[in-house]
Amino acid sequence: MANAAGKFGPYTGWDTRVLAGRGPTGAELVRSRIALRVRLRSVSPGDRLPDAGVLGEELGISEITVRRALEAMCQDGLLDRRRGRAGGTFVATDWDAVVAVMHDADEAASLDALHLLLECGLVAHAAGELPDGRLDGLRALVEEMDLADDPARLLELETRFHLDLAQALGGAGIRGFAADLLGRQCLLEPAPGPALVRARNRCHADLLDELARGAMDPAVRAVKAHRHAGPN
Repeated sequence: MANAAGKFGPYTGWDTRVLAGRGPTGAELVRSRIALRVRLRSVSPGDRLPDAGVLGEELGISEITVRRALEAMCQDGLLDRRRGRAGGTFVATDWDAVVAVMHDADEAASLDALHLLLECGLVAHAAGELPDGRLDGLRALVEEMDLADDPARLLELETRFHLDLAQALGGAGIRGFAADLLGRQCLLEPAPGPALVRARNRCHADLLDELARGAMDPAVRAVKAHRHAGPN
């Protein structure tokens, strides 16, 4: 008998209605993407950011919007503005301490629930339909996480895993949506410790195994287990 809910059951429609909502403002986009860059270590505290025009072109928003967003982040203490020949906008050297003050458990939980829905929908949509080799890059990240010792490197790799998962299962547009969620989460919740990241990485491995088998329900369970994982 056919499933009345459709092939994807309760996950049908995840990409067009539940997840879309109000998109981020230009200022929110700048804020989340800079936070994501810090988590991915493409910039570090003390580093100079690209000029506002470059950031605007990368994000598809106006230079004036970027400038206003950067100014707001300077006022919050996340960035520093320096004048002179060697001036520009820099990631604050005390970035981590400033971010710690901004943690918001309720908002972080809301974003986490949305990210869970996104990944469950992606897995339900893609299970059984992935071409050979689509998961190879993700497996390499899982293996690298197993070997990594540096806490910052572990956080970087886990974040890359979720970005690349969105790309592999949903394409570039969904990766962009995931990037915004992850960047906002970087600002609103404490970074997980190494033991928790390693526990989550076991769920990553299980997820990839189930996706490779085309097993939708166990793959979705692996996504949910990731949210409740804890160190042994």
